[in-house]
Amino acid sequence: MTRTIPILVGLAVTAILTIVLCIFIGPAGFGIPSLGPGAADIVGGIRLPRVLAAFFVGGSLAVAGAAMQALFRNPMADPYILGTSSGGALGASLAIVFLGGFFVPVFAWIGAVLAILIVWSIAGRRGVISVETLLLTGIAVSFFFSALVSFLIAIAGQNVHQIIFWLMGGLWNVSPSDAILSACILVPAGALLFFMGRDLNALSLGEETAAHLGIDATRARWAVLGGCTILVASAVSIAGAIGFIGLITPHIVRILLGPDNRVVILASILVGGIILVISDTLARTFFSDLPVGIITAFIGAPFFIWLIYQRGDSR
Repeated sequence: MTRTIPILVGLAVTAILTIVLCIFIGPAGFGIPSLGPGAADIVGGIRLPRVLAAFFVGGSLAVAGAAMQALFRNPMADPYILGTSSGGALGASLAIVFLGGFFVPVFAWIGAVLAILIVWSIAGRRGVISVETLLLTGIAVSFFFSALVSFLIAIAGQNVHQIIFWLMGGLWNVSPSDAILSACILVPAGALLFFMGRDLNALSLGEETAAHLGIDATRARWAVLGGCTILVASAVSIAGAIGFIGLITPHIVRILLGPDNRVVILASILVGGIILVISDTLARTFFSDLPVGIITAFIGAPFFIWLIYQRGDSR
């Protein structure tokens, strides 16, 4: 605990400084873009919502990833493991092909929630959620929805580029309402997962041990999956399928602060937000608004390979 509080305070300060600095960084360099009347609109109307949305989306994905890894006792688990990404991709693709861009966020959210509801209904049809059944059902649903997305790409015609760019993940079209919405979802859902941290700690020791400690494993799983679903559906609807944030962030946090899921969940919000804000700033500043999912993959894949290499050395 002596290290935990200073590190959390340091992460909070770093998050605030990162947000402030990245608001003033753009293709023209550091600072106010011009002295004209449009400067405030660029900084306050475009950059500020985008940076805030990046922070809240990154925090949402990271905390969902931390909770999923703890719930499944699997360091390879990520927020999309139960099909939310492929469901969101299907919803967004349907909107792009048949309805138009205005409906993309709504249909992406519906698709992500639909995917997890299908997984829940199959895996929990007897009232008891099996971890193995959840994972297998999630994989099957993901493959099925991905096949439908591939079909839509094949028939999309001129809209194919929109679908591909959405699949790469990006924050080009975020609005102030997106930033507010992502914050309003992250706060209660993140609080739920934080308060479930004790249950996750118990479940990580095994269901028998958790039962002896008075933990209802089924209730805990439903609560954690519900919180994660809301967070991931919101993130996917706003920013598309951004990979690696939810996978690598919990590992970084555990290296810094240890395995206590209450601390990991709280710190993951800060670290995930910082990583996505920096990644998006790099994407829009130096790469002509490259999809931020490419940047997170460039950063995340080598880091994750290093983690696997380190785990192999420690055995």
